[in-house]
Amino acid sequence: MAMQLPPIDVQNLRLMAFDVDGVMTDGRLLFGPNGEELKVFNTLDGHGLKKLAASGVTLAIITGRNSPMVAKRAADLGIKHVIQGREDKGVALEALADSLNMRASETGYAGDDEPDVSALLWAQLSFAPNNAHDCAKNAANHITVRRGGEGAVREICDAILALRSPA
Repeated sequence: MAMQLPPIDVQNLRLMAFDVDGVMTDGRLLFGPNGEELKVFNTLDGHGLKKLAASGVTLAIITGRNSPMVAKRAADLGIKHVIQGREDKGVALEALADSLNMRASETGYAGDDEPDVSALLWAQLSFAPNNAHDCAKNAANHITVRRGGEGAVREICDAILALRSPA
């Protein structure tokens, strides 16, 4: 079952930013034998992100943690705007949008927990995975059917693309 967005003007969406842990991943932290942090990303999500970027939407990642895996995943997907180590995602999103000469009305965000709430409230279009914390779900415009790290990002991308495509 796909998420159905209400009839909103996504034609003006120019920037879509995503949190990582709990949105692009399932939120678990995995550690290797030498203490290295590992992350699992969904290839379906990656393809959705590439399609969304190809439609003209600028993509960004805003995450509270610092991780070389996030930088690697972003590079693999061609995502140039990567902000790591930021606890207040709203401040980071607003600053990024400002640097790109974009307004909140042209911005979307997907997040899953308390540090994401300010960004979810600032952006015109906001999403939380269905397994997000209640504070994020209450702040978001839309809740995905799929869980974070299990296709939620692809669901978001597909929903936006469906409304951007001519009927």
